[in-house]
Amino acid sequence: MVKISSVATDIFGVSGRAMLGALIPGERDPEVLAQLARQRLRKKIPALKEALVGRFDDHHAELLTMLLRQVDALDSDIDDLTRRIDELVGKLPAAQAPADLETGEIGGGGGLPVLERLDEVTGIGRISAQAIVAEVGLDMGQFPTPGHLVSWAKVSPRTVQSGPKSRGGATGKGNRYLKHVLGEAATAAAKTDTFLGARYRRLVKRTGKMKALVAIERSILVIVWHLLSDPNARFVDLGSDFYERRIDRDRRTRDLVRQLIALGHVVSLSPAA
Repeated sequence: MVKISSVATDIFGVSGRAMLGALIPGERDPEVLAQLARQRLRKKIPALKEALVGRFDDHHAELLTMLLRQVDALDSDIDDLTRRIDELVGKLPAAQAPADLETGEIGGGGGLPVLERLDEVTGIGRISAQAIVAEVGLDMGQFPTPGHLVSWAKVSPRTVQSGPKSRGGATGKGNRYLKHVLGEAATAAAKTDTFLGARYRRLVKRTGKMKALVAIERSILVIVWHLLSDPNARFVDLGSDFYERRIDRDRRTRDLVRQLIALGHVVSLSPAA
């Protein structure tokens, strides 16, 4: 089995990585290759068997090995650049962990550097945190409120007014690098069992996928503003049941009873055991 880099894993997926790694040494049986599928791809094993029937000889294996070596080299360069960016950001005074109020020691109060605090946010990884710092900066004095940052980044829907008529407008172009990172973070957060994931699932039902993702981008950027504004702030997930916990049960009960009565039912309530 050949070593395939993390970049190759991102491109081909875990299952694709395993199949390519088995093809190069000489495995050609579609049944064996298809059984290397993982997670949701296992539901498609019959289709994989059909797709894996074909001609793959030693020449193809040689070419694939060369391509994967190139991917490994790129992966190594990306790792080197990521470490270098970490070093440069770490040297910035505003990016370091806050000093302990009593001793004055950097990080002595249990605080974290800015990249680590951003990394805690749902959907944001280390590289995304670096990109956000690069595009937004560390001084939130130029954005007095989260709304200013959201407006500058163009992740806030506009209202287009013509005479007495108003309609929703596009968010605008904004900083394309920041919007790309926020889009990736929102897509990742939408798949999680967290507050942001629950928020996405609530919004997507009535607004559609794209508008719901923009709303999650906005929520992430608001969180980023608070973390960058206060060096001692830490991200705390509100939980996927946040909206359920905020329901006014008495009011919800009255609304449901009123709806049932309107439909012609006689309602009698008794507390559950």
